[in-house]
Amino acid sequence: MSRATNGPATRQRRNRVLKRAKGFRQGRRNLFKQAMVTGIRADAFAFAGRQQKKRFFRSLWITRLTAAVKAHGLRYSAFIHGVQKAGIKLNRKELSELAIHDPSTFEAICGKAKTALA
Repeated sequence: MSRATNGPATRQRRNRVLKRAKGFRQGRRNLFKQAMVTGIRADAFAFAGRQQKKRFFRSLWITRLTAAVKAHGLRYSAFIHGVQKAGIKLNRKELSELAIHDPSTFEAICGKAKTALA
């Protein structure tokens, strides 16, 4: 009886890894073991990058809101507290977009936040 080596599955697995390693440099794209390690590392960096992106955008929105609120005589923390007390259900992204693209509406929100704090 002939020996079964499961060759097709092994080849498919190797080809899948090497296909993902396309664009890497030198042995990292040609050699299976190096391509495997580099692919795992790339996945880790990709995951970390997605988390960093969320942090970066939140800090960007907060910076924008701080600048916009300062013009209305409020601090960022007081503004956020006032918005929550006033029952306005807008998140930081939406508030920063309003501050840039619709200043009159943002001014009204600042007024409501001030009255809620008083």
